[in-house]
Amino acid sequence: MTVQSSATAPGTVTADRIGGLALGALGVLAFSMSLPATRVAVHEIDPWFVAFGRAVGAAALAWAYLSLTRAPRPTGNQWRRLAIVAFGVVFGFPFFTSLALTTQTSAHGAVVVTVLPAMTAIFAVLRAGERPPPLFWVACTAGVGAVLTFLITSGAVHGALTAADFYLLTAVVLCGLGYAEGGALARELGGARTICWALVLSLPCTLPIALGSALLHPPHAGGPAWAAFGYVTVISMFLGFFAWYAGLARGGIAQVGQIQLAQPVLTLAWSALLLGETVTPASIGAALVVLTCVVLIQRTRFSGR
Repeated sequence: MTVQSSATAPGTVTADRIGGLALGALGVLAFSMSLPATRVAVHEIDPWFVAFGRAVGAAALAWAYLSLTRAPRPTGNQWRRLAIVAFGVVFGFPFFTSLALTTQTSAHGAVVVTVLPAMTAIFAVLRAGERPPPLFWVACTAGVGAVLTFLITSGAVHGALTAADFYLLTAVVLCGLGYAEGGALARELGGARTICWALVLSLPCTLPIALGSALLHPPHAGGPAWAAFGYVTVISMFLGFFAWYAGLARGGIAQVGQIQLAQPVLTLAWSALLLGETVTPASIGAALVVLTCVVLIQRTRFSGR
């Protein structure tokens, strides 16, 4: 697979890069509420239903979108690549985060998800042929370190690794794969059609699992749990990917993917806004360091394969 970077020279700002960064930032903003919402949902709803029921709901929306837009069917090769996307972002990430968040907090989950930008960049090399320069990896590592340091010193994580941590790590690896493959495929299909076809492709598997979970553990939840489930269905599993995949396709998977460095800080910011938690000077400092790293990453030059 041959791709070209959207970056033409260090410091060069192109329309594609600006658009890609803007769309990527919108996607990250949408995803930043995913872990808190999942945490609320799995408190009252079976995690298997949260993971696969939201995929079924999003697939229904996807089918409506594809029908209304009369989207052409993918080619045989595109179907195979869509299966990789589905495995990563429709099955893997929702399922393993739902399992993890039955026993862990969303703040703890944010710590592990910090490595997602690096995983996305690695798969951008393996699956999309991008070649980040050494400066990129230095800035990427610095950004990950800044967020981890902030979350650890703020008390978001403590103690030894647990089964939930391994679930989260598995989720991150699969999500990075799904992000990179989906971003590359979106160059051909567009961001909206990429996630929509992946959701529809997954339906023969997600629907029976969701129905089985509902029969074995009939959901009896209150308004907040259903609202959280609605968020991860409509925003996290559907609309957020419209912007995210389009941004990865336009601005470069590895580079735009680093905007995710801001996601853990945003997740805690949502806690401050919605739950009244205090935003400390350390959180502001960490945000500034992350912003600096993201800006540095955007000034690096990439090469295609």
